[in-house]
Amino acid sequence: MAHKDILIVIAKRPTPGQTKTRLAPPLTPEQATGLYECFLQDTLDLIKQVPGVQPAIAFYPEHERAYFEELAPGFNLHLQNGADLGERLDDALQHYLGSENCHVVIMDSDSPTLPAACLSQAFDALNDGSEMVLGPCDDGGYYLIGLKQPAPRLLREVQMSTPHVARDTLSLAAEEGLKYSLLPIWYDIDEIVTLRRLVDELEKLPAEVAPSTRAYLSIPEIQNRIQNAP
Repeated sequence: MAHKDILIVIAKRPTPGQTKTRLAPPLTPEQATGLYECFLQDTLDLIKQVPGVQPAIAFYPEHERAYFEELAPGFNLHLQNGADLGERLDDALQHYLGSENCHVVIMDSDSPTLPAACLSQAFDALNDGSEMVLGPCDDGGYYLIGLKQPAPRLLREVQMSTPHVARDTLSLAAEEGLKYSLLPIWYDIDEIVTLRRLVDELEKLPAEVAPSTRAYLSIPEIQNRIQNAP
């Protein structure tokens, strides 16, 4: 039986004061929210570039289903469940891994310049025999994890938002005897340092990369706030 590839992005409804709070300041809460909306749109567009996968969103909160239905027609929707990020990631993965012969990858929504090739490589690794694939970030976290079978320890026993999330995940994968592959190192945007890195990167990339984010960052007031931040 042919397997089914499912690519999930974990996302929440952009809301001032609750979205990208570490970017406010230098941005206002409303500006940080607007920027995250652009990250999310570019991520959805990125997912659409990956052939042969069923796209999905693990969304939050529950009453915002209609927002995501309008934002991403054709995407499966699954409500995030869990007390913390690890539980929510595991819940989303297990929801789809419950289907027979299924490969599932889940990714963040704040790495808008991630090459689509990295996403294709994740599924190639699972197709080629890896049982787990990880896309590490250079801050010690990861932007993507993919599995063939449920592996709850990798998500539920790792303390998220630390500089050693990827390392701890790989250690548990080794304990579980899982064959794993690593993708190229990338980064996500959480604070002014990585936001400035994004601005610099976009200047060197083709105009079709992350167009929503690029347009938002070209707004003069946004530029001034980034340039003048401590």
